[in-house]
Amino acid sequence: MAGEFPGSARMLLVPGVVHLNETAAVFEAMVTGWSRQQRSRQLGEGTVRTRERLIRRFQEFCDSYPWQWTPVDVEDFTVSLTSGSERLALSTIRGYHLTLRMFCDYITDSRYEWPAQCHDRFGQVPSQVCNEWNTVAHLNEYEGQPQRRPLTYRELELLFDWLDDRVDRLARSGRKGALAALRDAVMLKTTYAFGLRRNELARLDVADLRPNPHMRKWGTYGSVHVRYGKASAGSLPRRRTVLAVPEFDWAVDGLRQWVEQALPLYEAGGHPALWLTERSTRVKVRQIDDLFSVARTEIGLDEHLSLHCLRHSYVTHLVEHGYPERFVTEQVGHAFASTTAIYTSVSDDFKNKTLQAALARVYRIDEKGTR
Repeated sequence: MAGEFPGSARMLLVPGVVHLNETAAVFEAMVTGWSRQQRSRQLGEGTVRTRERLIRRFQEFCDSYPWQWTPVDVEDFTVSLTSGSERLALSTIRGYHLTLRMFCDYITDSRYEWPAQCHDRFGQVPSQVCNEWNTVAHLNEYEGQPQRRPLTYRELELLFDWLDDRVDRLARSGRKGALAALRDAVMLKTTYAFGLRRNELARLDVADLRPNPHMRKWGTYGSVHVRYGKASAGSLPRRRTVLAVPEFDWAVDGLRQWVEQALPLYEAGGHPALWLTERSTRVKVRQIDDLFSVARTEIGLDEHLSLHCLRHSYVTHLVEHGYPERFVTEQVGHAFASTTAIYTSVSDDFKNKTLQAALARVYRIDEKGTR
């Protein structure tokens, strides 16, 4: 029924009240109503506020109100985003277009009564100004920078060696920081060995370390229960349990050493977090990013590589080790196998070995290339 939805005009505009600036008042009511509608859908507060800012920015750019907007305004706005030295990424522009489209869907829906309110007050009605001809099409599933790739085995070796050497160096010198360095080493190794996202890693508690039913000897370090997985819009964080795999069983020993020997030294009074700072607070995502940035510089990796590359590496190496696609998808918490495929690549060494095996099978060719 009209007027009874969260964000409807009837709930925001009082009949008979005359505003000194009616156009501004109705616009504010529209933005407020849309925000209420999104919160009713359980969207995150950060998402709602970001979308609010974009709508206000677009209104200021057009210097007009939603019932006056036209498709040309969208086109001019897009040109402004793609001009100059600070051109926005294609995915960012698409996100802006999607936000504008959703706002226009809201204010043109008769159930919220904005068309009727605008017609009665201004003699105009809002329309959908975003269409297939003036918005960015989603042609590719993945549009990240090509430089953001999985790490090679050699690069992983350099990274982990640098982390271990850092622990040894600080421990031998007797300087403060050896315990934090050990935490950093185990933390990044865990990121790779379980294919975790940054926030998933930072939000882990000791209680999230679970047994692996297939390998009892690993004790409580055979799997990681992720409680803060990436959520879909309007939903709670997606949970999953990531099982340790034998190719990465070295991570089990690292976690055991950290939890049983190092973590008690913080004397944090029962703090649940798996990764603690010297002040007995939870390590933040920003600190993990900074750690990877320092390591990347020290070992000479490409500046475009980010911590997320460890997750890419995990997917790639599971595929190379022969794990089924469905297993990999569930391990990393993707809803669809097609998403996992975006992150998947294989090394040249793996390709060469696979081709050699195929040639030997079909043509009976030995390693020297003779039949």
